[in-house]
Amino acid sequence: MTPSRLTSLIRSLHRWFDSRVPPEVSPAVSPGKKLWRYKNYLFLHLACLGIYWVGVSPLAVWVAMGVYFFRMFALTAFYHRYFSHRAFTASRVAQFVFAVLGNSAAQRGPLWWAAHHRHHHQYADTDRDVHSPSRQGLWWSHIGWLTDPANLTTRWEYVQDWATYPELVWLDRFDKVVPILLGVSLYAVGELLAAAWPHLNTSGAQLLIWGFFLSTVALFHGTCTINSLSHLWGWRRYDTRDTSRNNPLLALITLGEGWHNNHHHYPISARQGFFWWEYDFTYYLLVMMSRLGIIRDLRPVPERVREAPAPLRVGKPSTGAPR
Repeated sequence: MTPSRLTSLIRSLHRWFDSRVPPEVSPAVSPGKKLWRYKNYLFLHLACLGIYWVGVSPLAVWVAMGVYFFRMFALTAFYHRYFSHRAFTASRVAQFVFAVLGNSAAQRGPLWWAAHHRHHHQYADTDRDVHSPSRQGLWWSHIGWLTDPANLTTRWEYVQDWATYPELVWLDRFDKVVPILLGVSLYAVGELLAAAWPHLNTSGAQLLIWGFFLSTVALFHGTCTINSLSHLWGWRRYDTRDTSRNNPLLALITLGEGWHNNHHHYPISARQGFFWWEYDFTYYLLVMMSRLGIIRDLRPVPERVREAPAPLRVGKPSTGAPR
């Protein structure tokens, strides 16, 4: 390997590990370069094929489901409703603990996530929305936008309120650390269980494939359906300026995020299922946490907001503070 190739490899590894390193923004002109942008997602999906070698056990399935549930809750409750919309308040310790749990889902850091989501709400379904299916198509809104170098950096102007916390800034910068630690931990636990309780028929490789790779891919597609499918399929209770829709199936797999038209109608509420029949498991858990004193000040949905459809808003979106 030539010195220049080695230097390029080291720079690429540094950029992969440290999100503060500016990405290469030169356009990908060849199909090969465009495909290479999907390398991280391709690796995650290909790793799931490992189930054919590691097999399956009841424990592995339960671990995968449990890891999916807790990480999905951290994403919906804290990445989304807390960091993006400040729908409730939490202590500094609680916000960091759940930021770490959300980061373990391998969906970048909490500040990157919140900044892009606030930008989405400000420019939803306009030409400035980076993941609008009505503007860029289904595939781009679901996964393609995540491969664009222009979207890989944190939009700091949208998260100045959170940038004062050095622990969150560090977590956002080195967003690969926690997912790697989760994978290593699952492998280590699987090996310990295989040695201590062989009747469980598990192994380190099995828990790694099921508990990390399969669970992470399911999480990824589950959360990304809100960017894509929730703006295409479902019904609209409120006449918002975007194409958001309510979809009960997506609400089920995302613990309540599928009531997306409700959310765009009144984004700052801790509750997205506005009516009793609209199940919102994230909100139910937030209520329990509030009663235990872990969080507080859950923002409700005012009756006037819930009962009265919003008038259609036309013209350019506001350039004020994100909602």
